[in-house]
Amino acid sequence: MIKIGIAGFGKIGKIRFEEINKRNDCSLTGIFDIVKPSEKLGKDVCFFDSYDELINSEIDAIFICTYNNVLADFTIRALKKGIHVFCEKPPARTLDELYQVKEVHTDLVKLKYGFNHRYHYSVMEAKKIIDSKKLGEILWMRGVYGKAGSIDYDKNWRNYKQFSGGGILIDQGIHMLDLVKYFIKEDFVDIKSFILNSFWKVEAEDNAFSLMKTKSDKVVSIHSSATQWKHKFLLEICCENGLIVLDGILSKTNSYAPEKLIVSKREFEDITFAMGKPKEETTYFSNDDSWELEVKEFIEAIKNKTAIINGTIEDAISTFKLLQNVYSSDK
Repeated sequence: MIKIGIAGFGKIGKIRFEEINKRNDCSLTGIFDIVKPSEKLGKDVCFFDSYDELINSEIDAIFICTYNNVLADFTIRALKKGIHVFCEKPPARTLDELYQVKEVHTDLVKLKYGFNHRYHYSVMEAKKIIDSKKLGEILWMRGVYGKAGSIDYDKNWRNYKQFSGGGILIDQGIHMLDLVKYFIKEDFVDIKSFILNSFWKVEAEDNAFSLMKTKSDKVVSIHSSATQWKHKFLLEICCENGLIVLDGILSKTNSYAPEKLIVSKREFEDITFAMGKPKEETTYFSNDDSWELEVKEFIEAIKNKTAIINGTIEDAISTFKLLQNVYSSDK
């Protein structure tokens, strides 16, 4: 039985709490948060007033679901004690913080980052198609990920750089950047971006537009927005012989639903009537098991002493490098 702790018991910490409690090979034994939760945690779960108390409580693994400003520090302190770590995204506030994590991480301790979107069924199916080369090589990608922001959005901790490291791009857009790196295993050599405060009177950005190109001329455009008044997730992947569209994604709020995968093959047969109107296959997904699948991989890697597949420290560094380059390319 793997003994688990949770640091940070907000929205995401509670989701992890639910998934851990579904399993019979691990048990939640401790929680740390700055505010004592009102929920019943279970008779065997201790609440700790400090992070040090939690990591000294003989836990085997920890889920770190805190503000961004302590993610790297908490991860390092747990790793040094030999505790397996699942850390939510973003992996840190800066690339330097993330390199400090890499310095102390060893293969003896599992480290996984919560790039949750890789575990959505539409994304996994798209990955299979791309890797199979059935549609040829990727030519370009175009992505939009936007939310409205709540009425009190300007008061949210995520908009203060000392806590978050950035705005909508590091908060939500990092998922889109991670998918870009997931599908295109190349570095981007030319990036041009606009990092803006379009509407919200906040310290960090509420919109980020970026156009990026690889050495092999694969081009990607992304728009991450906190002024998308109707929530939107859309990622188009144009390949040599067809198009893959990820339209919508399931979430706890269901405001980005439905989640569907649209695959069309390039039309070669009839230039008069069929050109530009290829047959499409649309698959709808009604289950979001992404949270369960993430936790499962982490726990089984600990039990079986196997490698983390997705959300490795290398994945985190690769995605964060791209994130940093998008920020710095705003001229």
